[in-house]
Amino acid sequence: MMFENRLRKVFKIRAKEASRNHITCYRLYDRDLPEFPLIIDLYEDEVLVTEYRSQHRLTLEEYSAWMDGSMEVVKSVLSKTDKQIHLKERRIKENRRDQYQKTSTNQAFITVHEGGLNFLVNLDDYLDTGLFLDHRITRSMVRDQSKDKKVLNLFCYTGSFSVYAADGLASEVVSIDLSNTYIEWAKKNMELNGFTSSTYTYIRGDVLQELPKLPNNYYDIIVLDPPTFSNSKSMKDIFDVQSMHVELINLCLKKLKKEGQLIFSTNARKFEIYADEIEGAVKEITTSTEPFDYKGKLLRWCFSISK
Repeated sequence: MMFENRLRKVFKIRAKEASRNHITCYRLYDRDLPEFPLIIDLYEDEVLVTEYRSQHRLTLEEYSAWMDGSMEVVKSVLSKTDKQIHLKERRIKENRRDQYQKTSTNQAFITVHEGGLNFLVNLDDYLDTGLFLDHRITRSMVRDQSKDKKVLNLFCYTGSFSVYAADGLASEVVSIDLSNTYIEWAKKNMELNGFTSSTYTYIRGDVLQELPKLPNNYYDIIVLDPPTFSNSKSMKDIFDVQSMHVELINLCLKKLKKEGQLIFSTNARKFEIYADEIEGAVKEITTSTEPFDYKGKLLRWCFSISK
């Protein structure tokens, strides 16, 4: 009853605000009650329930009963069927941007909408869905600033920033990611929105190896949203955002035009930016890019850095 009351209350509030802002994909519940360590995201008609395993003293039978009961509450409050509920387990220590780990092979892609654009998401096969809802405002900011600009999207994942840049009439968009799966996903997202120009290019490769090859003083906007940590075999070096962010940011700044802007974001929870070592002006924009459905629970940092 406690979980049901909380979910009904927050659904009433969030649904109204989402409708008012024409938002169809948003976070509904984020471990609001310690007894129910779940995250619930709405992707239009579909519901993603992410279970964060916590220490509990339940037997397997008791735990199964608790989970079944929780799912019944979700279905009842949101008026959903079993097929519309997607349940995913995630351990608390896992890195959000461990992009290359598959969890199943259902290939269950659906198209959702954000900001008047179309995006393919997958609620079953990967740790992440393909669209990070917490960067909704940041993406809009990139679109607003992209007209006639050259945009570089590093660690591009499924290319959502690239889609927004193209929609903002960017003159050129370059998307780089290590994974061929995500480069192809990014292409599909671009094509889904009619962005097929030859000025939209894709590079499958290690950002740390590819970035030095790009021209200096060339890009107007660079989006840099790297993983917190990666030891992928496809990378030459182990990547750690805390120890490597200064080197990476300064390299990005060399690629920017004089009046260019670097948007840097990270999910490292204890991240500390070494602003004194960065060869540009650093402005934190975390709060101004915080969506209504993440108020007080946004677990990322965001910075605007200029030359």
